[in-house]
This record gives sequence, C-alpha cells and structure tokens, in this order.
Amino acid sequence: MAKVMGFFKECGAELRKVVWPTRDDVVSSVKVVIISTIIIAVILGALDLLFTTGMRLVF
Repeated sequence: MAKVMGFFKECGAELRKVVWPTRDDVVSSVKVVIISTIIIAVILGALDLLFTTGMRLVF
C-alpha cells in the first residue's frame, strides 16, 4: 500500500510541474486543427469526385 500512495504522491508532484497552455493557446490550436481538417476534407472530396468521374467514363 505504501508503494501505491508513493505513486500517487509522485503523480501529484509531476502534475504541479506541468506548464498548462493558456486559453488563447488552446483556442488558436483548435482553430488550426479545424481549418486544416476542412482543407484536407475538401482535397479528399475533390480527389474522390475526380476518380469516381474517371471510373464512370472508363466503365
């Protein structure tokens, strides 16, 4: 049981050392993720449309 308690004490000590991001940092990171996801989705959608149209022309 002493090892378990020591583990949780060490976890708490490590969590106090963490430098948490500010709200502005999180918001800007979320914006980057959303915009890049939309861009990738549009590119993949366009490629899918292109390949589907090409296959319909061939077959």
